Amino acid sequence: MKRIDARGLSCPEPVIMTKNALASKESSYEVLVDNIAAKENVSRFARHQGYQVQVEENGDDYLLRIEK
Repeated sequence: MKRIDARGLSCPEPVIMTKNALASKESSYEVLVDNIAAKENVSRFARHQGYQVQVEENGDDYLLRIEK
């Protein structure tokens, strides 16, 4: 599992980091973001790539679990 910490970054950086991680073709990923726009954009991108996305809210952060 690959873990990406994109907290403190504004879009499109979290999406680009996720895109680069997905290129490794691992079976699952965790992406940590700290704003709603990044959560929505990363989730949308991953779903369009054929992945399933689960979102957990941890205080001010969002943990996105991305799996094929």
